[in-house]
Amino acid sequence: MKDRSHDEAMAELFKEDPAFAAEYLNQLLLDGEPADLLVALRQMAQARGGVRAIAKETELNANQLYRTLSPQGNPELRSLSAVLKALGLRLAVQPVGQHHATA
Repeated sequence: MKDRSHDEAMAELFKEDPAFAAEYLNQLLLDGEPADLLVALRQMAQARGGVRAIAKETELNANQLYRTLSPQGNPELRSLSAVLKALGLRLAVQPVGQHHATA
């Protein structure tokens, strides 16, 4: 049996189950660290041909995208939206908890 890295295993899982990938990102947004979200996006990019392929599809600079998707990255909303779109995902805004009606 061939050994593979955690990143490779996660990329394979994300490729095989896009619904899981979306739910995983949602969970990270709810209670994860920003660095974990960026690592997951990099793994998802790997599942779709790698960061260079995503950079080409999104017309973003590949070197900058590698830095953006690093644990220390800080993506701009435009870049994040472009990467998510290339991965077949999108940003969404949802209410947190219950809203209290004002009279």
